[in-house]
Amino acid sequence: MQKLIKAIYRFTGVQLKRYPGIDLRRRLKIINTAGIDLLLDVGANTGQFAIEMREAGYKGKIISFEPVKKCYEILNNRSLKDPMWEAYNFAVGEADKSGTINISQNYYSSSILKVLNLTTQAEPLTSQTETQEIIIKKLDTVFPELSIGYSNIMLKIDTQGYEKQILEGAAISLGRIKIIQLEMALVPLYDGEMLIPEMLKYLIDLGYDLWSLENGFYDKRTGRLLEVDGIFLKK
Repeated sequence: MQKLIKAIYRFTGVQLKRYPGIDLRRRLKIINTAGIDLLLDVGANTGQFAIEMREAGYKGKIISFEPVKKCYEILNNRSLKDPMWEAYNFAVGEADKSGTINISQNYYSSSILKVLNLTTQAEPLTSQTETQEIIIKKLDTVFPELSIGYSNIMLKIDTQGYEKQILEGAAISLGRIKIIQLEMALVPLYDGEMLIPEMLKYLIDLGYDLWSLENGFYDKRTGRLLEVDGIFLKK
């Protein structure tokens, strides 16, 4: 039935779009409240988050960062079609250095940290099968140039447990960042990651309030929620 409906819309020239869910509608409301004009998309993979934001109506600047070469190639090709979207082929972290990323079977679960058994049991495609040497830069290193001309900035982090390191490398930049959206694990999923109680305290101490939660990764065998996205607004 869905295929038939889509075929009818294609024939009549009408574009069929999915209506944004409650989480996305709430996220957009927060973004509009803060007047965001620059979105820093850290851990962009192939650009899924940026595309979702565009389809939902966000018209501001997007700057994406993705270290995995295969993912970056797709990301870059997509960004070239949008004059308000740039993409860079490096990771963001706590220092300017070289490093190694563990690439997962599904690619979007790749992480600088080692994946734990609970994660691969919940989703086998999170298994890490190869590594790649990458460049890591502090956000503080690149932020001054990239943020010129923008006053209301959002930082989105999707890096599979590496969130705290990114925030540590953004100590100066956070003074100008109004919104932070990041993943928070309810249980250990990657070796050494900060869990939700500590992350909540860490961000509150940095001067942010929790405004919204979005459901994330869960164990499809049991229904147990393993990860959520938190959206924080500067006080």
